[in-house]
Amino acid sequence: MKKVKDILMGIVKMKYKKYIIVLAVGVVLIGILGDNSVLAHRHYKARIKELQQEKARYVAEYERTQAQIFAFETDVNEVRRIGRERHFMKMPDEDIFVLSDDTLQQKTEPGHETVE
Repeated sequence: MKKVKDILMGIVKMKYKKYIIVLAVGVVLIGILGDNSVLAHRHYKARIKELQQEKARYVAEYERTQAQIFAFETDVNEVRRIGRERHFMKMPDEDIFVLSDDTLQQKTEPGHETVE
Protein backbone atom coordinates (compact mmCIF):
# COMPACT_ATOMS: atom_id res chain seq x y z
CA MET A 1 0.00 0.00 0.00
CA LYS A 2 2.86 2.35 0.83
CA LYS A 3 4.43 1.62 -2.54
CA VAL A 4 1.27 2.67 -4.40
CA LYS A 5 1.15 5.88 -2.36
CA ASP A 6 4.78 6.59 -3.15
CA ILE A 7 4.15 6.02 -6.87
CA LEU A 8 1.14 8.35 -6.85
CA MET A 9 3.04 11.04 -4.98
CA GLY A 10 5.93 10.67 -7.43
CA ILE A 11 3.51 11.21 -10.34
CA VAL A 12 2.06 14.31 -8.71
CA LYS A 13 5.54 15.81 -8.21
CA MET A 14 6.63 15.09 -11.79
CA LYS A 15 7.07 18.00 -14.11
CA TYR A 16 5.10 16.09 -16.81
CA LYS A 17 2.01 15.63 -14.65
CA LYS A 18 -0.15 17.83 -16.90
CA TYR A 19 0.52 15.46 -19.80
CA ILE A 20 -0.41 12.46 -17.71
CA ILE A 21 -3.61 14.15 -16.54
CA VAL A 22 -4.59 15.09 -20.08
CA LEU A 23 -3.83 11.55 -21.25
CA ALA A 24 -5.91 10.04 -18.43
CA VAL A 25 -8.85 12.37 -19.10
CA GLY A 26 -8.64 11.58 -22.83
CA VAL A 27 -8.68 7.84 -22.21
CA VAL A 28 -11.69 8.21 -19.89
CA LEU A 29 -13.59 10.37 -22.39
CA ILE A 30 -12.91 8.04 -25.30
CA GLY A 31 -13.67 4.97 -23.18
CA ILE A 32 -17.02 6.30 -21.97
CA LEU A 33 -18.31 8.83 -24.49
CA GLY A 34 -16.82 7.83 -27.84
CA ASP A 35 -18.28 5.70 -30.62
CA ASN A 36 -16.02 2.83 -29.60
CA SER A 37 -16.73 3.13 -25.89
CA VAL A 38 -17.56 0.27 -23.59
CA LEU A 39 -21.23 1.27 -23.48
CA ALA A 40 -21.48 1.44 -27.26
CA HIS A 41 -19.72 -1.92 -27.50
CA ARG A 42 -22.32 -3.52 -25.20
CA HIS A 43 -25.13 -1.93 -27.22
CA TYR A 44 -23.65 -3.23 -30.48
CA LYS A 45 -23.31 -6.75 -29.07
CA ALA A 46 -26.96 -6.75 -27.96
CA ARG A 47 -28.05 -5.47 -31.39
CA ILE A 48 -26.01 -8.18 -33.13
CA LYS A 49 -27.71 -10.82 -30.98
CA GLU A 50 -31.17 -9.43 -31.87
CA LEU A 51 -30.32 -9.39 -35.57
CA GLN A 52 -29.02 -12.97 -35.46
CA GLN A 53 -32.27 -14.12 -33.85
CA GLU A 54 -34.26 -12.24 -36.49
CA LYS A 55 -32.13 -13.79 -39.23
CA ALA A 56 -32.77 -17.29 -37.83
CA ARG A 57 -36.51 -16.59 -37.81
CA TYR A 58 -36.46 -15.39 -41.42
CA VAL A 59 -34.37 -18.37 -42.53
CA ALA A 60 -36.89 -20.76 -40.94
CA GLU A 61 -39.76 -18.88 -42.59
CA TYR A 62 -37.95 -18.99 -45.94
CA GLU A 63 -37.41 -22.75 -45.69
CA ARG A 64 -41.07 -23.30 -44.78
CA THR A 65 -42.18 -21.17 -47.72
CA GLN A 66 -39.86 -23.03 -50.09
CA ALA A 67 -41.37 -26.33 -48.91
CA GLN A 68 -44.86 -24.94 -49.61
CA ILE A 69 -43.82 -23.81 -53.09
CA PHE A 70 -42.40 -27.26 -53.81
CA ALA A 71 -45.65 -28.84 -52.59
CA PHE A 72 -47.69 -26.52 -54.84
CA GLU A 73 -45.57 -27.38 -57.86
CA THR A 74 -45.77 -31.12 -57.34
CA ASP A 75 -49.20 -31.78 -55.80
CA VAL A 76 -52.48 -30.54 -57.29
CA ASN A 77 -54.40 -31.49 -54.16
CA GLU A 78 -52.26 -29.07 -52.12
CA VAL A 79 -53.33 -26.19 -54.37
CA ARG A 80 -56.96 -27.20 -53.99
CA ARG A 81 -56.62 -27.47 -50.21
CA ILE A 82 -55.13 -23.99 -49.89
CA GLY A 83 -57.77 -22.56 -52.23
CA ARG A 84 -60.52 -24.03 -50.09
CA GLU A 85 -59.04 -23.05 -46.72
CA ARG A 86 -57.80 -19.54 -47.39
CA HIS A 87 -59.83 -18.25 -50.31
CA PHE A 88 -63.16 -20.06 -49.83
CA MET A 89 -63.03 -21.56 -53.32
CA LYS A 90 -65.11 -24.60 -54.07
CA MET A 91 -65.66 -27.32 -56.58
CA PRO A 92 -68.83 -26.99 -58.71
CA ASP A 93 -70.71 -29.61 -56.68
CA GLU A 94 -69.76 -28.26 -53.23
CA ASP A 95 -71.34 -25.77 -50.85
CA ILE A 96 -69.36 -23.61 -48.42
CA PHE A 97 -70.58 -22.59 -45.00
CA VAL A 98 -68.51 -20.00 -43.12
CA LEU A 99 -68.99 -20.13 -39.37
CA SER A 100 -67.89 -17.21 -37.23
CA ASP A 101 -67.86 -16.47 -33.53
CA ASP A 102 -67.88 -12.72 -34.12
CA THR A 103 -70.94 -10.81 -33.01
CA LEU A 104 -72.45 -8.38 -35.48
CA GLN A 105 -72.39 -4.74 -34.46
CA GLN A 106 -75.31 -2.48 -35.17
CA LYS A 107 -74.78 0.64 -37.24
CA THR A 108 -76.85 3.59 -36.14
CA GLU A 109 -75.33 6.30 -38.27
CA PRO A 110 -77.65 8.92 -39.73
CA GLY A 111 -78.84 7.99 -43.19
CA HIS A 112 -77.95 4.31 -42.87
CA GLU A 113 -80.10 1.34 -42.14
CA THR A 114 -79.61 -0.68 -39.00
CA VAL A 115 -77.69 -3.91 -39.55
CA GLU A 116 -78.73 -6.85 -37.43
